[in-house]
Amino acid sequence: MRPLEGIRVVEIGQVFAGPFAGAILADLGADVIKVEKPEGGDDARQMGRAFRHGDALVFHEFNRGKRSIALDLKAPEGVAALHGLLGQADILVHNMRPGVPEALGLGAAETTARHPRLIYCEMGAFGHLGPMRDQPGYEPLLQAFGGLSSITGEPDGPPVRMGASVVDQGTGMWTVIGALAALQQRARTGRGCVINTSLFETAFTWANQKVSAYVNQGEQPVRHASGHPGFVPYEAFDAADAPLLVCCGNDRLFAKFARVLGHVEWLSDARFATNRDRLAHKEALLPMIRDILPTRRRVEWLGLLVEAGVPCAPINTIPEMLAEPQAAAMAMLATPPGEDFRVVALPISFDGTRPAPASGAPRLDQHRDARFRATPSAR
Repeated sequence: MRPLEGIRVVEIGQVFAGPFAGAILADLGADVIKVEKPEGGDDARQMGRAFRHGDALVFHEFNRGKRSIALDLKAPEGVAALHGLLGQADILVHNMRPGVPEALGLGAAETTARHPRLIYCEMGAFGHLGPMRDQPGYEPLLQAFGGLSSITGEPDGPPVRMGASVVDQGTGMWTVIGALAALQQRARTGRGCVINTSLFETAFTWANQKVSAYVNQGEQPVRHASGHPGFVPYEAFDAADAPLLVCCGNDRLFAKFARVLGHVEWLSDARFATNRDRLAHKEALLPMIRDILPTRRRVEWLGLLVEAGVPCAPINTIPEMLAEPQAAAMAMLATPPGEDFRVVALPISFDGTRPAPASGAPRLDQHRDARFRATPSAR
């Protein structure tokens, strides 16, 4: 399944957010033309030691399935060549620093006036409005500024950055969602539009539950480590040899959990009878659970809990996750054609089939001499 076949995308992307949007669109079948600066190309090519073809592994992960041309957008001929591409394109995705597109004559208003069917996707750091709209930003800065770091980590520990690039990659996802919606709108109206996304808006959205609790109920968010503010027990515990996570999302599940642990008396204890009771008395309940679980190995507890129907999971390392039979069954790894390594494929299937990369990541300026003919949808 290549549902976006016939759609052409021009990506002027650096590092993560823009290239991730381009990679999603490419895996879905779009023809993604990556425009890079002549000297060095996308900075992600050097973001780590050379892996294949002189480029870092992260570049291959975020740029599979694309074509590359190098254009000097500071030169009139480079801008003219770009407009030639945009005249044949459906979507432009860029995450250039604020102010740069306008300085190059590639701002949203003038570009969409020249190419009225173009869907112009502009990805910023802090957003397209407000006093910080012209400031650059990066993943950890926006996790900090957007409040995500403040709600991550141990209750008495310092704020912590999430291990995954949820803001960068999330912004790429929102950009693709916006572009796909705009394609549908263009099918009705014949005109493109401007899509604005930003790292700040993505971080703000990922914090939505905490934001709503504060603005509506005045609740100041606190860190819960692996726990949950609304359920008890619903967090990580140490078994004899390794940690596991237990999620008792209702009173029925807690009853099953208590029976597995051999403490049916908890069910008649007024402190633990309902989830709200357990929330109020978690300082009494949780230490008892922490004393019991180290008496068996993790695999033993997991077997008992799964059999009883209690939601639980090992807290896996990445190698442990990859060794899980479920990981193999879902076939999330794909080898790009012509390459000898694997990347993580899209987390979507169409009629049971997961889209695979159409090719590996391009070499810098590999497709300079390609003939970029107009696609039917761009005409």
